[in-house]
Amino acid sequence: MKKFTTISLMLLAAVALQAQQINWMTFDQAVAAQKKNPKPIFMDVYTDWCGPCKMLDKNTFQTTEVSEYINKNFYAVKFNGEGNEVVNHQGKKYTNPNFNPEKKGRNSIHQFTEFLKLEGYPSMFVVDAKGKILKVIVGYYQPTQLIEELTTI
Repeated sequence: MKKFTTISLMLLAAVALQAQQINWMTFDQAVAAQKKNPKPIFMDVYTDWCGPCKMLDKNTFQTTEVSEYINKNFYAVKFNGEGNEVVNHQGKKYTNPNFNPEKKGRNSIHQFTEFLKLEGYPSMFVVDAKGKILKVIVGYYQPTQLIEELTTI
């Protein structure tokens, strides 16, 4: 039995190593990282209730080609457009003062989401080291479509 358990654990570890994941961080962490090593930020703005956002996570962000491309070329930020994370951007602090942690489904819109002038969920933004938005990608994208969009920046 012990031998079977060891082999099973080794197989699970091998499968886990093959599955690539994007190195998500907060917006503030990405801005700090840009100061040490400048490269653009790729920011996925989502909500918990958004079906296409969940599809993007499962079908696009989990692929090896997308995760490797994003990890190599960007600092990746996952931002809940209706969450309660504090975001500091260009000397201003953005919050969600009307956030209700007990609310299921839609919540109030975060101030940073309003600043971004979000057109819909999911939305992906590419932001340079000066805080300028270089590109906005709205909607669900398959892996090859997303990489194609990101290579045109």
